[in-house]
Amino acid sequence: MLSPQITSTFHVHSGQSHLKWSKAIAPVLTVDSNEVVTFDTIDGSNGQITPSSTVEDVLSFKAELADPLFGPVYVRGAEPGDTLEIEVLELKTADWGWTAIIPGFGLLTDEFPEPQLKIWKLDPNDSSATFKEGIRIPTHPFLGVMGVAPGEGEFPTIPPLDTGGNIDTRHIIAGTKLFLPVKAPGALFSCGDGHAAQGDGEVCGTAIETPMQVKLRLTVRKDMKWVSSPNYSSPSSALTLAEDRGYYAVLGIDSDLLEAARKAVRGIIEYMMQTKSLSRVEAYMLASVSISLRVSEVVNVPNYAISASIPLNIFTQAS
Repeated sequence: MLSPQITSTFHVHSGQSHLKWSKAIAPVLTVDSNEVVTFDTIDGSNGQITPSSTVEDVLSFKAELADPLFGPVYVRGAEPGDTLEIEVLELKTADWGWTAIIPGFGLLTDEFPEPQLKIWKLDPNDSSATFKEGIRIPTHPFLGVMGVAPGEGEFPTIPPLDTGGNIDTRHIIAGTKLFLPVKAPGALFSCGDGHAAQGDGEVCGTAIETPMQVKLRLTVRKDMKWVSSPNYSSPSSALTLAEDRGYYAVLGIDSDLLEAARKAVRGIIEYMMQTKSLSRVEAYMLASVSISLRVSEVVNVPNYAISASIPLNIFTQAS
């Protein structure tokens, strides 16, 4: 169930979706530059997960149906070589969401072969959601997917591209702007994959996935010739994770950046198991919606350092 409708003259409804990036897909809407467009989006499972789902639905999950795109929107005046500015004006989640461990997907997929599912209750009047007793996650809604059509070829929706797509960047919340390089006439913008909260890295493969109502302003920029991949700006430190109790962090060290990240995540999982009375599965899912993965060092070859940090304020009682 979604909150009251966000309205605009220009609207893309939840039935206007597609499952690939291609400039051959006809636009569902045409707008002038600087217009506001609203979208009703289905969750990233494309309806395969519902509030009544069980782990059996994860077993039958079809990845080829995931991350539906809503659009595309043709923006008059957008030509290859331009930049499309997407100003995020408003985001409203549904009253539920989900996080899952999907076999074959995620940073530690070889270590978590069994499916798991958590259904969350989301309250639009509450800025946090309960993971379990004593653990609450701040909610900062954002779209996992925002992108424009590539110049040539067809591409699936899950891997991100230089033209955007499934970038899963939790910092692009309401009040921020995303800038994408235009490769096709009209830009052909689409979006989807609403998240109520996510950690940097989305390590188990899912965030708090949720349907979302979206209000965006789309503007053609002729003055940003340096944009050749997704760029974004924030007017301030708009995203916080209630940091007044600080963080606990683990460093992963390895000659391979991906393996360094895996080591850091294993370490933060072990920390939560030992100090917060969580199972390994619970700790992995909690890491996906709350931790921050950061590159701490890349110059002291042959080894690199990745940190995984968790904000201590999510733990509302001592354990």
